[in-house]
Amino acid sequence: MNILILGYGKMGKIISEIAESRGHSIAAKINIDNRSDLDHLDADSIDVAIEFSQPEAAVENIKWAISKGIPVVSGTTGWLDQKPNIDQLTIDKNTAFFYASNYSIGVNIFFKVNKFLAQLMGDQKDYKIRMEEVHHTEKKDAPSGTAITLAEGILQNIPSLKGWKLSEEMIENEQIIPIIAKRIDPAPGTHIIRYQSPIDDIEITHTAHSRQGFALGAVLVAEWIKDKKGVLSMDDFLSF
Repeated sequence: MNILILGYGKMGKIISEIAESRGHSIAAKINIDNRSDLDHLDADSIDVAIEFSQPEAAVENIKWAISKGIPVVSGTTGWLDQKPNIDQLTIDKNTAFFYASNYSIGVNIFFKVNKFLAQLMGDQKDYKIRMEEVHHTEKKDAPSGTAITLAEGILQNIPSLKGWKLSEEMIENEQIIPIIAKRIDPAPGTHIIRYQSPIDDIEITHTAHSRQGFALGAVLVAEWIKDKKGVLSMDDFLSF
């Protein structure tokens, strides 16, 4: 395939390397310094765009590609209040848009484990829930998109909970999930879910050792999405 890279930071560079190692070509590598290069690209020659930029750039990057009929695989977090507009544009342009807060296969299995554990813990009133996530200092949004996805998975399965809140400590309101967000280099990503009671604690953890898993997952999705249409997610890709 001919792949457009939208966002050429650390993730974009790894994605580009993996894509080329799998036999794909890179149409262009776009970042904040050369965004005007988009005006000179032959959109018809691009099979898919992989977008890992910054929250303030993501929406315009995605709109540009979808408006040209280019399928988009996006992993940028921190802009999802505008996702309904992107979803509608995807439908209007009859192309494909794939969003995931995390492209690691291991993390997406962790999402499922998190939901299953929440189902089991729904009636256990003695346990208080606490979340913690650790990322590198270059990550601007907090909590992470992955942490928000995990919190939403818990909320879907424990109706007594009403929401989540970014916090440094346990919240007195037991209906709110506190999320502690730490920024420590060189951590690529750790997410911890704790159920704490006076008797014992139950904890599940996912720790990424590098960005390779995220990047490979994005390229695998790009290969999969090429001829598809509509608004898609990791559930569609993994067929859980």
